[in-house]
Amino acid sequence: MDKHGIVRESVGRNGPALARLSDKIWGFAETGFEERESSMALAAALESEGFAVERGIAGMEMAFVASYGSGGPVVALLGEYDALPSMSQEAASPEQKATSPMGNGHGCGHNLLGVGSLAAAVAAKDFLARSGTAGTIRYYGCPGEEFGCGKTFMTRAGAFDDVDLALTWHPSDINSVWQARTLANLSVYFRFEGKASHAAAAPHLGRSALDAVELMNVGANYLREHVSPEVRFHYAITNPGGRAPNVVQASAESFYYCRAPRMDQAREVYERLCDVARGAALMTGTGLEIAFSQGLSDYVPNLVLGELLQACMEETGGPAFGDADRELAGKFRATLTEAELASALGQIRAIQGDAVLAAIGRDPLDAVVAPLFRGDVCLPGSTDVGDVSQVIPTGQIVYATAAIGTQAHSWQNTAQAGSPIGHAGMLAAGRALGLAAVEVFSRPDIASRAKAEHAAKVGPYSCPIPETIGPEDVLEAMRSGNA
Repeated sequence: MDKHGIVRESVGRNGPALARLSDKIWGFAETGFEERESSMALAAALESEGFAVERGIAGMEMAFVASYGSGGPVVALLGEYDALPSMSQEAASPEQKATSPMGNGHGCGHNLLGVGSLAAAVAAKDFLARSGTAGTIRYYGCPGEEFGCGKTFMTRAGAFDDVDLALTWHPSDINSVWQARTLANLSVYFRFEGKASHAAAAPHLGRSALDAVELMNVGANYLREHVSPEVRFHYAITNPGGRAPNVVQASAESFYYCRAPRMDQAREVYERLCDVARGAALMTGTGLEIAFSQGLSDYVPNLVLGELLQACMEETGGPAFGDADRELAGKFRATLTEAELASALGQIRAIQGDAVLAAIGRDPLDAVVAPLFRGDVCLPGSTDVGDVSQVIPTGQIVYATAAIGTQAHSWQNTAQAGSPIGHAGMLAAGRALGLAAVEVFSRPDIASRAKAEHAAKVGPYSCPIPETIGPEDVLEAMRSGNA
């Protein structure tokens, strides 16, 4: 049976409908844990293809699992669909034009991510239906990736316990297997309580919570010298204590991210930051509340799945960009600074080498599938896909959905996520992921080898989020502006 032919025909047949669905989700532009219309649209599309849908996974209204088939292996395809605040932008426009002031927008392209994984799930379903092969394909609708940790909550709830492996992708400006690690991340609020007084008439009677926040930040910045170079921590002052200079601030708050290559390292640095906060409270005579927010585990790539995905990407090819796509991409590329473009090209050279850089040439769009990167690199970001990778073998790819050099979380990325450029990359990802799932169903050794590698790399899973914190707590923090 022509496996590639079935996948190609499925994605090609559904291509126009998939592009329309992606644009619909792009238009909804719903932020994390509030993606009601987006999740409903994706679930309905899968139900129309014969999938059985279970909603409300892990206590999250916007999370769902759509299943087709029976028996093993069980393959999970991960989808996301949350947008970003203040990322509103007119679709396909190379001029910055928000469709609504301070409105939401898909600056990370998750409208494409969700639908690309759906395309793969439907293609795998078509193969199972036509071949009679045993196996179960599942689409995991995962809310709240940007400011939350939807997959972390799903992992904690056991949603992946009977899954053999997971596959996913992310929009990018290149085409490559994601074989790099990512940073574990713990986030926490430091809330200081002091005593208000008149800052001129009676400052000696006050205890400044804002002083405590500032002293903690100073201490944290001195701590940077004494942690591993890969460690990152950064903060925002989420409550400065008021706007009146003549009042000693009685309350103030800062919000920290603490990132490290492994979760045990992140926890160690987190405890040291807590000690810095306690010291700031002692110096200022203020009270301190340490309120843990959320956490993401480090992503562990799986080479067996990486080699599978590489073969499938090479067989299905890069995005089918046309002349009009390249013309539009050139206009977007003209809006980038030299630093942004140099950073993107430098990353391609560092991870993929000069040969890939030369193959791309001066084309504003990357239509080349890069060779498999086999080095050990930890990217300076975090994702809740990491928690899935801690419990089951997980493979991830990226496909070009924007002009080379386009930065994530930018108006340019929002615009291209709602354009034919984004559609082309999304469909290419659907073909590669769909073929990878089909290969897993056809060759039982893939899952067994991937699981053996995973067992050798990863120990028992410890969820970074305490049981006392649920999705509703993260959503409440987001609504109050403290996330």
